[in-house]
Amino acid sequence: IAILPPAVSIAANNKVEAEAIKEQQRTESINFQKEMYSWMLKRKMQGKILPEIQDVETTNAKLKNAGYPQKAFTSDEMCEILGVDGTLASNYSLSKPMSQGAAIAVGVIFGAWGATNEVTVALDIRDCTNNKLLWNYNHKFSGSIGSSPARLVDGLMRHASKKMPYIEK
Repeated sequence: IAILPPAVSIAANNKVEAEAIKEQQRTESINFQKEMYSWMLKRKMQGKILPEIQDVETTNAKLKNAGYPQKAFTSDEMCEILGVDGTLASNYSLSKPMSQGAAIAVGVIFGAWGATNEVTVALDIRDCTNNKLLWNYNHKFSGSIGSSPARLVDGLMRHASKKMPYIEK
């Protein structure tokens, strides 16, 4: 299975330039992809995931050599380029309804700790042999002070893996 680079969208802020948002999206995509790989590799080593997982450096190098992301590919083409039996695609939509500073202030003043960011995630697993969507998962998470890609991915994957194919329960 290859873990494709996630599509990441970040809610625009009037104070942030468009190029800075694009750079943050690229950085977060790599972070999320590596965290998903790390999570799955750990389960693979525990014997809970059956198929091999292609490392992200190999996946990204093969995609880059093929012209991705400038060139769009179908699911079939992605499978052929990567030489895998299946792909895990993901889409992360990030927003920050409350700044960390505001969350701390609200927590101290009112004793209520609000969400400092929200993440809407969509995961798809495709079978390359039959070119079929095997599994789809959509969920919305809220993070608080100290949220990181590692924490978000861990929570997401623990929740999603309960119904994910290839995972031993």
